[in-house]
Amino acid sequence: MRRCSVAGVRRPSLPPPVSVTRARAHRKYSVHVQQKKVPPAQPQAPPANDTFLATSTSSAPKPPGRPDPYALVAPQLKELRETLLNLLGSSHPSLTEIAKYYFLHPSKQLRPLLVLLFSQATNGLGSSWYLKKWAAQCEGAGGRAEELDRPLTRADVLNDWNPNMPDHTASFQTSFTLQSPRPPHQPPLPPPFPPALHVPTVESPLVLLPTQVRLAQIVEMIHVASLLHDDVIDKSPLRRGAPSAPVAFGNKLSVLAGDFLLGRTSAALSRLGENEVVELIASVIANLVEGEILQLKSMHAEELGIVGLSPKVGQENWNIYLQKTYLKTASLMAKGARAAVVLGGCKDGEVWKEVAYAYGRNLGIAFQLVDDILDYEAGDATLGKPGGADLQLGLATGPALFAWEEHPEMGPLIKRKFEQPGDVELARDLVRRSSGVERTRDLARAHADKAKEVLAVLPDSEAKEALEVLTERVVKRTS
Repeated sequence: MRRCSVAGVRRPSLPPPVSVTRARAHRKYSVHVQQKKVPPAQPQAPPANDTFLATSTSSAPKPPGRPDPYALVAPQLKELRETLLNLLGSSHPSLTEIAKYYFLHPSKQLRPLLVLLFSQATNGLGSSWYLKKWAAQCEGAGGRAEELDRPLTRADVLNDWNPNMPDHTASFQTSFTLQSPRPPHQPPLPPPFPPALHVPTVESPLVLLPTQVRLAQIVEMIHVASLLHDDVIDKSPLRRGAPSAPVAFGNKLSVLAGDFLLGRTSAALSRLGENEVVELIASVIANLVEGEILQLKSMHAEELGIVGLSPKVGQENWNIYLQKTYLKTASLMAKGARAAVVLGGCKDGEVWKEVAYAYGRNLGIAFQLVDDILDYEAGDATLGKPGGADLQLGLATGPALFAWEEHPEMGPLIKRKFEQPGDVELARDLVRRSSGVERTRDLARAHADKAKEVLAVLPDSEAKEALEVLTERVVKRTS
């Protein structure tokens, strides 16, 4: 059984010396790849074949002021977006086209951003970091980008049609015969123990593992799958300023493309090698469905024969609204961030993944609350979302629920889903004459402040500071 050299596994606080990196240039291992020093406004993308991405922040000149969250990982986000399209190919060209449709439009990329920043802010802290680092360096251990990038349809599953496979496997003109099994793969032996006493220290320069980059792609794919399904349910005409997928391709293909994306994420997820990560991301998909059911209850309770919003204003309606907000928006952010920390070697009993979940949960709720505010102010032109779109869908969000407490006449409008002529205009007027928007923003700020507060547990780093900046931007955003 092969054993990869563990000479490159060092104490988490020490980056590999330049001489070691050069000596291994021709080995089949991945190593730290440091970016060239470039001006902060023009980040330089790493080579396409880098498998152990590092953002050099300690040696490069630091820009004045606080770090920009997107600029800190701009090369990785660009690389992530470009290589993500390779995961979406299908033997059916029309399915490939619609699966890629939303990825070709500009987006905030907030969810992959969280995964990348939390990875950088915590890599080196988990007690199993040395194993994760070893797996990213050692051929056959399953953590190198080349291994993660192998086709998601296994070549030895011969009854799965693929135009790149040999003709006799694709024709289906003869009955399928028994195939001789391949000898089992013998993985290399991992290091038996840490090379030194573990001291929780953030890697410097800041580092990303290939598995964490792949996770960032997976969470974006799940997000886009949910958009495809939501646009069918909500009958949305626009998405990010362009015709929505149901308008461009029809409802059936949009639903099938969303299902296809979820299938692709499941295959990619299985390669990350962590059961907890699989459970986290699988539960996100269930949460998205549960959140949609909660929203349908508030919009179409009578048609579906289920209980909707209570006709009386009160905490119950707020609980339903915030629960839906968590399920549809914050769950993916919270569990994606936690999964990133797990992939960095954090074990049960270590606080780092609890920090990631608490941060993502609070930030996600704050993000959605602000999104609901924008619907009453000027809409969201980036999403092609006009003002009042939620009301037109029959949704009572934070500003309307707060306005209900001050104006009882809002209650009948909410109950009948703003369906009668003039209901939407009256509801917007009631919100304007109330403190609903201000109170919703205060609530969003409280969640964002709590997200920032939980970061205090993490050691100082540029990635941590970027996460702090992100909490402030979420509340102040205008689109």
